[in-house]
Amino acid sequence: MERRRFLRGTGAAIGGSLLAGCAGSDGRTVTVDYAYYNPVSLVLREKGWLSAAFAETDVDVEWVLSLGSNQANEYSQSGQAEVASTAGIAALMARSNGVPITTPYVYSEPEWTALVTFAETGVESVADLEGKRVAATRGTDPYFFLLQALDDAGLSEEDVEVVHLQHPEGQSALVGGDVDAWAGLDPHMAELELEHDGAELFFREPAYNTYGFLNFLDGFLADHPEDARRVLETYERGREWAIDNPTETAGILASESEMSQAVAERVFTRRTDLSEPLPGESHGELLSDLAPILEREGLVTDDADPAGSVDDLLDPEFAAEVVGDAGNGGE
Repeated sequence: MERRRFLRGTGAAIGGSLLAGCAGSDGRTVTVDYAYYNPVSLVLREKGWLSAAFAETDVDVEWVLSLGSNQANEYSQSGQAEVASTAGIAALMARSNGVPITTPYVYSEPEWTALVTFAETGVESVADLEGKRVAATRGTDPYFFLLQALDDAGLSEEDVEVVHLQHPEGQSALVGGDVDAWAGLDPHMAELELEHDGAELFFREPAYNTYGFLNFLDGFLADHPEDARRVLETYERGREWAIDNPTETAGILASESEMSQAVAERVFTRRTDLSEPLPGESHGELLSDLAPILEREGLVTDDADPAGSVDDLLDPEFAAEVVGDAGNGGE
């Protein structure tokens, strides 16, 4: 994948205008999201490491909760968060639609989504979903996972009734019998799998999960690179701590999400890989392969170029030095 120069183009100017209200030299606030699907963010918030990293500056840290990639993208689009956690395909959708974000860091490689049902629905394969009601959160990885699964089975979104609900509500709808299947997301999916008899993950394909992207507003990166570096350094500290302390990390996930330790351990120790924090060729190739879905499903504007936006989105150069420093004993 051809690399672009950091912050090339007009995105930085757009991002700067979004952040005009908090771009003064003193008393700024950096807003970062945390999400149950991003365990490292929960570690940083629990440990207070991000606030500590800014303790000797005039910058305060504010945390906001993202319940899904769609909400995280809303924070980015409105300028409410300088740093937000999404799935890779959701980040590409936002960038293609003009949201000025760049992804310098990958917070996880998860298998965090699958298609879920109960035995009594009679759904045993994706083909069985034809004419059925399926809960999904539009603009998130589970939604795109569902679209790919349907395509594999020779179906499209028009062949099913997609009920658009946030992830926890989708889980509840399946349990309540209001839908026949759910495009699930961990940790809610693992909770359903472990704590409800008869719940079945009837379609799994790890390759259809599009990584966890940490997205920075271009204006933040351009105007406050030292602050952006502090965020990345702290993420590296959290990533390495989580790798070294999987049980404790699962405990933080359990506490924050109000789920059991068993559920959290299944999510973190069996379905989350933190080994590759820099975006690279594999991420670009996957997004390029999925770009046509965004156009086919009408999820980008008519003049958008999702395939061409991949290089605009991914830029590991800024984080490469941070990751290298951490690997050499740096903070």
